[in-house]
Amino acid sequence: MASFRKLLIVEVAALGWDLVQQKPPPSSLGAFHRAETVFPALTCVVQASFRTASPPDAHGMIANGLFFRDLAKVMFWEQSAALVQGERIWRSFRMRGGRVGMMFWQQSLGETVDLTLSPAPIHKHSGGMIQGCYGFPGDLEARLIRAIGRPFNLMRYWGPLASRKSSDWIVAATRFVMRTPDLAPDVLFSYLPHLDYNLQRHGPESKETLIALETAYNCLAALRVEAEANGYEVLFFGDYAIEPVSLGAIFLNRCLREAGLFFPRYVKGRAYADFWRSRAFAMADHQVAHVFASDHASIRQARAALEKLPGIGEILDRDAQQRVGAAHARGGELLVAAAEGYWFAYPWWDDANEAPDYASHVDIHNKPGYDPCELFFGWPPWKVCQDPARVRGSHGRRGTGNAVAWSSSFHQAPRPASLLDLARSVQDWLESG
Repeated sequence: MASFRKLLIVEVAALGWDLVQQKPPPSSLGAFHRAETVFPALTCVVQASFRTASPPDAHGMIANGLFFRDLAKVMFWEQSAALVQGERIWRSFRMRGGRVGMMFWQQSLGETVDLTLSPAPIHKHSGGMIQGCYGFPGDLEARLIRAIGRPFNLMRYWGPLASRKSSDWIVAATRFVMRTPDLAPDVLFSYLPHLDYNLQRHGPESKETLIALETAYNCLAALRVEAEANGYEVLFFGDYAIEPVSLGAIFLNRCLREAGLFFPRYVKGRAYADFWRSRAFAMADHQVAHVFASDHASIRQARAALEKLPGIGEILDRDAQQRVGAAHARGGELLVAAAEGYWFAYPWWDDANEAPDYASHVDIHNKPGYDPCELFFGWPPWKVCQDPARVRGSHGRRGTGNAVAWSSSFHQAPRPASLLDLARSVQDWLESG
């Protein structure tokens, strides 16, 4: 049987370069280096870029959500690997017999890998959900629950209760896979989510964030020890940097509604988005938004309306998107990015009585935009906050402070200066071994 190089790749949500300068990692994790992330700097975009070593205009994951024009429907956090277009960096490696695993990466269901683990709850018709993960091989989740002593708790992964406990479970699961011969792939992708929560809740300079950063270092240290014990090289990298957004939220869809471009559909007094009738709307995602418009006149009117808003950093038409590697047929006719200190909120209503029923709940699939308010409890306590002023950190735009940190046990000079270069270097390393 052929012997292959072994590599553990861990993406650390929100491990920005400026953040690690505040509290440097311990020397046991190796030297950390600076790299430019991709644009838009969002989870699904970065992960698709890394696994294909290509920008969004090639792989098509233009945000954490997509607008399916034929359905007139926005869908966030869909998990099909087929949504990511392009050749994977491990294709040649697997064709030679190497085995690849992917744990807690987005769009991993149906991916061309040998081991998969991803949250996949069952949403009950009566309300609530049955928690669970999609695992391949089929007994993977059951084996991990027995080894760790508890199932993965999705409420610790997202929502008001999201915490370091999500990363603790993923670390335990990743360690178990690496040390278990019949499971251990040659290349294993994993993910640490918890640092992102405190950065969004409290901002990058808060004591809560520095505590979460220390926890992240401890998680990486445990993974590195396990990796070395089982013959793995390691690569740790951040996907985006979070900046303070004390200047507040911008409501693009309110603006488009006032301009006569966005139309709601009223159901029992609540204003739901009517994507069939709307001439333009914004799919807001952290500090970027794709604006979809029905015709040339609507594009011009939408741009004219949005340009008047305070806090707009740049508005990119398709030609401008092409120049920055972000143009794709799935994207909006306009790509809007916030100015420093701002972020984009998805609501189109001013009157709280018009808010759709999902506005006060954790509902990542029905909301046609990303909602960081889901990280906070509202009132009554089983509902989530609807006050965007509580959000302290966001990401996604282009800017000088958006570089991320990375460290590996096998890279030599010259070191990759961008995440795309880092992905290409991994591909070269796999193909040369």
